[in-house]
Amino acid sequence: MMNLTVKPTLIGEKVILRPFATEDIPWIERCLLDPEVRTLTGSSSGIDRKTLQTWYATRNAQPDRLDLAIIDQESGVLVGEVVVNDYEQQQQSMNFRILIGPDGRNRGLGTEATQLLMDYLFRHTSLNQLTLSVLAINPRARHVYEKIGFEVTGVDAHDVEIAGEWIDSIQMVLTREKALKS
Repeated sequence: MMNLTVKPTLIGEKVILRPFATEDIPWIERCLLDPEVRTLTGSSSGIDRKTLQTWYATRNAQPDRLDLAIIDQESGVLVGEVVVNDYEQQQQSMNFRILIGPDGRNRGLGTEATQLLMDYLFRHTSLNQLTLSVLAINPRARHVYEKIGFEVTGVDAHDVEIAGEWIDSIQMVLTREKALKS
């Protein structure tokens, strides 16, 4: 098991990544209810505030995953989250995901948050690779991942149904070697 009991605070030029706090609930809820976030993450189910509160209240106690709030330094507001989870021992691999709500888009916050977390993980853990899945309808995210060094490893055709249309999921990987070179 990957030990991620220490939940770091990572400070960039535009964002701060930090453990979740109680006061973040309304802000993460705003992100999760955003129609664009719901579409690009393939989320269709509703959000119950009590469930949301319980979920985020327990993130900092999880030793096998890392969930961090993305804070916009300019406004001090939570604009999204970065998560690594699903440790796979044989490959020394984890899954990465990020979401950016309406208050954080189109300003490079997601790119910086992703880069900060990649740098931290490959310098402070024994991970060999990070994997992710991005929907084909999200070229902005795919561009960010490729800029950071993720490479396409496959496509799951017709993976998610959104508004009656089947969407492909693109599988990507970032290796330790590639991450530390850039």
